[in-house]
Amino acid sequence: MITRRSLAALAAGTLALPGLARAQDSFPNRPVQLVIPYPPGNAIDLLVRALAAQMQPLLGQTAVVLNRPGAAAVVGSVSVARAPADGYTLLFVPALVASVLPVAQPNSGLQANSFVPVCQVFNNSMALVVRPDSPIRTLRDLQARAQAQPGRLTYGTLGITSIPHLAMLQWLQAARAEVEHVPFAADAAVMTEVLAGRLDIGSIVLGSAAGRNDIRVLAVFDAQRHPDFPDAATAIEQGFDVAPASFGGLFAPAGTPEDRIARIEAACAAAAATEAYRAAARNASQPTNFYLNRADFARRLQQDIDQKATLLRGITVN
Repeated sequence: MITRRSLAALAAGTLALPGLARAQDSFPNRPVQLVIPYPPGNAIDLLVRALAAQMQPLLGQTAVVLNRPGAAAVVGSVSVARAPADGYTLLFVPALVASVLPVAQPNSGLQANSFVPVCQVFNNSMALVVRPDSPIRTLRDLQARAQAQPGRLTYGTLGITSIPHLAMLQWLQAARAEVEHVPFAADAAVMTEVLAGRLDIGSIVLGSAAGRNDIRVLAVFDAQRHPDFPDAATAIEQGFDVAPASFGGLFAPAGTPEDRIARIEAACAAAAATEAYRAAARNASQPTNFYLNRADFARRLQQDIDQKATLLRGITVN
């Protein structure tokens, strides 16, 4: 039996529904997770933490950074690809998540369109490093030694199919040389092994060597010398046309609503422009033009996908 009291309650509930719907539709209304598929301590780990801290007040919610390393960035990346496409789980990763992993690790389930690029907030140069007392002084020295002792020299990277790994593979292809690869989980571990003499060379993200005077940069893979390492010649200067970069930033799972992506992009843009993030970028040896909006980031990403497809067809990844 419907009474006046029940009608009044129904009416009150009906009037409250629009407000309730607005509360449910507001985004974000709970913490946002930024997953990085690498262990703490890498150059981009420091950047994502700086970005998250600056995004929090802009989003009005906590931005939680989660390190989920494993299988050369596949573990953390797949966890985000499988997460609900609601904007609450984002991926902070280099472009390789779309341009390299789907090709190099086809059984991972990752595809070039598994994610939507949101904003680019880093652009890293790669570099080769050696001990300060290493007899290898130039890339020509390295080429000569590697050709004289095929497979005897060793180099480390932060993982198979990482951009430092691909950079070294490109150089080896250009140099017609063979050096044994030893994968690690982080640049810091690579440099530790180089300094201990257990590795001959390290191929790393240049920013990981920032502020260190205990390691020597043998070559920078870029079109020009880096201002933080003015004495380090580029590979191009040393006669090898190899200059791969590692750029990236925030990605959302494919299918994330457009309005939520726009909200995240706006917060990302504002956070990247803060002095706190720019200081972190300087400390990580980032160029001044590290930021790209969603449209420009997407265009650059597609170019990288096309370029890496050509590269990966021409080399053996091991």
